[in-house]
Amino acid sequence: MKFVDKARIFVKGGKGGDGCISFLRERFRPRGGPDGGNGGDGGNVLIRADKQKETLYDFKFKQHFKAKNGQPGKGKNQTGKKGEDLVIHVPVGTVVTDNATGDILADLIFHSQEIVVAKGGRGGRGNASFATSVRKAPRIKETGKPGEERWLNLEIKLIADIGIIGLPNVGKSTFISRISSAHPKIGDYPFTTLTPSLGVANLDDDNIFVIADIPGIVKDAHKGKGLGLNFLRHIERTSFLLHIIDLAAPPPRDPISDFNIINQELSNYKKEVGLKPQIVVLNKIDLPYAKQRLKDVKERFKGIDIDVFPISAITGEGIPLLLKELTNRISFFKLKKRNESFI
Repeated sequence: MKFVDKARIFVKGGKGGDGCISFLRERFRPRGGPDGGNGGDGGNVLIRADKQKETLYDFKFKQHFKAKNGQPGKGKNQTGKKGEDLVIHVPVGTVVTDNATGDILADLIFHSQEIVVAKGGRGGRGNASFATSVRKAPRIKETGKPGEERWLNLEIKLIADIGIIGLPNVGKSTFISRISSAHPKIGDYPFTTLTPSLGVANLDDDNIFVIADIPGIVKDAHKGKGLGLNFLRHIERTSFLLHIIDLAAPPPRDPISDFNIINQELSNYKKEVGLKPQIVVLNKIDLPYAKQRLKDVKERFKGIDIDVFPISAITGEGIPLLLKELTNRISFFKLKKRNESFI
């Protein structure tokens, strides 16, 4: 199924049922009082996070959602049945925004987390509710109120521990397929990765982490070049970034220049994304040109004060040491997050 991470939908709560005009009629009470019941409330529209859902693709074909109306009241003070709620299922990690105001209504990051996005209308009162000591036989009722309605924007932000960034064709997909259960498309041409994907690295029972792989970023992506910056939202939730650089790329490509290009684009997208902690991964050290320049490039990165790990995603060289560092960092960030939640 095609990965779609944005959608726009219209939601409307059910209309409340009308109140009832009725009078009690029994054998020995031919002129009984009013007994018209109230209408039932309209159903609500809810949006619920569902771990079985992976995309917003279904909303390309259906955009309008309406809950059931409430039933009208009946005689003998019977309240109409409430309209059935409508539950819309979306992937975990979906952000729900009001289209008109831009307000974020919910960030659904847990399975079964839900929010009411359109309340049903209140049921109208029947004539029994209008009886007083002065007006004993009212022939009035209320109609049910309409339900709330609005347009919503849905946007998926993947939930991962680590985000993988880099120029196209630097080996991001090869790396994620080697260390995780993910099997992204891999090829020797730019933009092999056209949609974001998640990989789960299961080192042992105590060390499991999730990695988000997004399409490659190019210079001037913020101006719409390449695939643009459309997918960068998927690394916003990550604790830190794994910046993969092709050490074997021939001149005029330069590893430091490649590093700066990506970071400039991150900052152009959002300042806080550009400030995320990073680890630099120098990939393709199995190739002769990469081996030849490795020492010099590592020395140049020392001036930037950033941790550098040379690896080969093809042969696996250097990956065990990198995974150990990733595990330590993730443990640190999880502990930090846990401590902050208690403050």
